[in-house]
Amino acid sequence: MLEQGAQFWPLRMARELDDAILHLRLNEPEIGVLIFKSQGDAAQVLAYDAFLEANKSHWLAREVLHYWKRTLKRIDVTSRSLVALVEPGSCFAGTLAEIVFACDRSFMLAGTFSGDKQITGRDHAVGAQLRRLPHEQRPDAACHTLHRRARQRRKAMAETGKPLDAEGCDALGLVTSAPDHIDWDDEVRIFLEERSSFSADGLTGMEANLRFAGPETMETKIFGRLTAWQNWIFQRPNAAGAEGALKRYGSGVKANFNPERV
Repeated sequence: MLEQGAQFWPLRMARELDDAILHLRLNEPEIGVLIFKSQGDAAQVLAYDAFLEANKSHWLAREVLHYWKRTLKRIDVTSRSLVALVEPGSCFAGTLAEIVFACDRSFMLAGTFSGDKQITGRDHAVGAQLRRLPHEQRPDAACHTLHRRARQRRKAMAETGKPLDAEGCDALGLVTSAPDHIDWDDEVRIFLEERSSFSADGLTGMEANLRFAGPETMETKIFGRLTAWQNWIFQRPNAAGAEGALKRYGSGVKANFNPERV
């Protein structure tokens, strides 16, 4: 780990993911949906997680773990629609699986694509899988430490360390939807088209409230209190402007929304 320095994979991954999130938040305000996909060997991801856990008393391993927690929190407070696509060849395992749980929507392919060459250019005999970390090793993706999927994750504690297929994740409530290869493209397309047609302000408020459900803490008061979001949303041009939703309600004319998500 010391010899690799900034090239140590968990550190490099956290830095590049954090940089990408910040770039999209600050420089691409009209991009309303962030799609998370992964590719690689899930066993390698779990091996890195195990290494960091075994060496968490070391200063650098401890800093990398804290960096990951901060990066996951950064995702949680990003005012974009977050969607994870878990496909054959994905490596959403261990810490990377927390990204799936942090998203507003997660689609996991049931089975495999026909002659699947979408991800690595070769056929996949194994379908999409998720592997979760033991609870004590898991960085919490939610700022208020009570993740919106906490109940489902507790139900899945017995499955820790096991590869979970789409049917298993769907039954445990760990993903939003598990369509097969026939419905996959349409399900994802419809979701993206729906999101692009809604008010960016309304989506920001709705998603923040869903991400910060549960008992109120100082951070939920800042990021997730419903009344604060309502007051903000209904004063913005997308609602109260000349072409906003409130002004055009009942007229039969579609509101003209500013897509910027900031």
